[in-house]
Amino acid sequence: MGHVCSVTHKDYNSDNIYTWCTNCGNYGIHGALKNALVEECIKPTDIVLCFDIGCNGNGSDKIGGYRAHTLHGRVIPFAMGAAIANPNVHVVASAGDGATLGEGINHLIHAIRSDVNITFILHNNCNYGLTTGQASPTTPMGVEMNSTPGVVEIPPINVAQLALSLNPSFYARSFSGNVKQLTQLIRLGIHHNGFSLVEVLQDCPTYNEATPHNWYLERIYDITSVNDYSINNLEMAREATADLSGHIATGLLYKNGLDQGFRKSVATLDHAPIEIKDLLDEFK
Repeated sequence: MGHVCSVTHKDYNSDNIYTWCTNCGNYGIHGALKNALVEECIKPTDIVLCFDIGCNGNGSDKIGGYRAHTLHGRVIPFAMGAAIANPNVHVVASAGDGATLGEGINHLIHAIRSDVNITFILHNNCNYGLTTGQASPTTPMGVEMNSTPGVVEIPPINVAQLALSLNPSFYARSFSGNVKQLTQLIRLGIHHNGFSLVEVLQDCPTYNEATPHNWYLERIYDITSVNDYSINNLEMAREATADLSGHIATGLLYKNGLDQGFRKSVATLDHAPIEIKDLLDEFK
C-alpha cells in the first residue's frame, strides 16, 4: 500500500482573523501556499515560513508552522540563513515588490547568484500597499499614486528580465487569481534544488487602480499554450517575459536543468554544533 499523507489544511489553520482588504490578492496567494504544503505532505514542523514587512507579512500569524516576521527588505538573507543552518527543512519566504526591489534588491540579486535552496514568493501588486499606496519600483509609468508628486515618471522594473539577466536556476510567474496554477508552481519551487523565484502578479483593490483583477484576466496567458516553448531556453524566457502590459506570460518560464543548487555543497559540510554562548555574553 502507498503512503497516506496525514497532513491536512487544519494543520496550517490559524485562529487569527484575516486583516487584508476585501478581494486582496493575498487571499489567493495564502491559499495557494497552504494548498502546496498540504499537497506536498509537508508537516508544519518541517517548514520555515519567512515573511517580510508589508501586506504579505500580515499573513505570518495566519498559518501554522515555524514562522518569522522579519525586517523590511531583509527576509531573503534571513531565509538563506535558515536554509544553510538546517538543510533538512524546507524554507519558503515571502515579500512584496517594494521590499524586494526597493529596500532589498541587493539581497534578491545575490540570492539568485548564490542559488541557496529556498523558495521565494514575490507578491507584486505594483505599490506599497501597507503604507497606503506609495509608488514602488514596479508601478507603471503615468500612474498617480499616493505620496508621488504628479505621476510616476520612471519605467518599472521588470522582475523577470532582472532575474533572467542573472541566469537564475528557476523563475516562475503566476497570478493571484489563478490559485490552481500558483499552487503547482510553489510545489515545483519547493522541489527545485536551488533558489526558486515565484513572482505573483496580484491586484491591490484599495490603492492600485491601474492594474485591477480584470486587467490581468484580459492579458495573462499560460506559457504551456505556446507550442515548442522550452523552459530550459534562456532566450525564449527573456522574449516571453518582455511584455508587461499587453500579453503577459505565466507559468514555469525558466529552469536551467542543472540542479546544482547551493544546498548540495552545504549538505557536505560538517555541521557539528558550535557553541556561541561566549559570543552572546560579550554583547550583553
